[in-house]
Amino acid sequence: MTANEQMASVGKNIQEKATLIWNVANTLFGAFKPHEYGLVILPMVVIKRFHDCLLPTHQKVLDTYKEVEHLAVKEGFLRTAARYQFYNTSPFTFETLRADPENINDNFRAYLNGFSDNVQDTLSRMNFSAQIDRMEEAGLLYQVIVDFCSDKADMSPEKISAVDMGYIFENLVQRFSESYNEEAGAHFTSRDIIYLMCDLLVTGDQNAFNGDGITKSVYDMTMGTSQMLTCMEERLKQLDADADVTCFGQELNPFTFGIAKADMLIRGGDPDNMQFGDTLDDDKFDGYQFDYCISNPPFGIDWKREAAAVEAEHKKGSVGRFGPGLPSKSDGQMLFLLNGLSKL
Repeated sequence: MTANEQMASVGKNIQEKATLIWNVANTLFGAFKPHEYGLVILPMVVIKRFHDCLLPTHQKVLDTYKEVEHLAVKEGFLRTAARYQFYNTSPFTFETLRADPENINDNFRAYLNGFSDNVQDTLSRMNFSAQIDRMEEAGLLYQVIVDFCSDKADMSPEKISAVDMGYIFENLVQRFSESYNEEAGAHFTSRDIIYLMCDLLVTGDQNAFNGDGITKSVYDMTMGTSQMLTCMEERLKQLDADADVTCFGQELNPFTFGIAKADMLIRGGDPDNMQFGDTLDDDKFDGYQFDYCISNPPFGIDWKREAAAVEAEHKKGSVGRFGPGLPSKSDGQMLFLLNGLSKL
């Protein structure tokens, strides 16, 4: 399937699905300002996606947890039972939460506490606990749970593929950014541009698929929701279905980072390859090199805040990322370019 065909096949109903999810924000009206809706909607979409993925194996995980609860190391057993790199040992589901409105606050927190550490880390980056407090105080938490129990909010893999879910995440992040009157491009790159970038990278690699047992690594230094990495993996596997593609990315925005890590967990990749932090002054992939670098770094930014770390890196010379020299402090995009080149 060509990139255009793929975009057409998944793009027709993505706007509609994302709009339906966003309509849950109507419940928040009054207690939250419009530009704050995303603080609730984005984490809840991530949680519901996790929930719906785990639902078929929920009882199996509970049974396994009873068997291994006394063991010092039980992660492997629970992940195997869940069939994912994450799990939830809480007896609650969204349906049982809805069935007990009187105890929704305690029950929902118990449900979240049942998630594996990698999921809880994702939610903590989004500071979701603070938004739960606000919903509790306003008496909105139960209705939000009810809203996400509707058929319209079914996010099971059978209903929404990984590609479709990526579109929905992108759409919601774009709406959230625009509600702050930010430039949409600060967090969002349209899918046709991403596929063009992928094609240019692969077409320009004369040795892309020479030999057997093809193994490729892809890096995005400003990964956002990680859709560039996902598209690059898709494109490489279209060219060689047996190719082993490993994705790595770093992101500063806690919401888009949380979505990227959630996407990696659901797709069965290594969530440790998704790292949080400022690429310019806190490189999480020091010493790594990759086959491809695909990024849309922020343009028109300065690097004054990262100056001390950047200048220290420059002093390392050729063993550092910024050995060729430092641009003016108003030219942060050049530092991203140097970082990308150093990783190839």
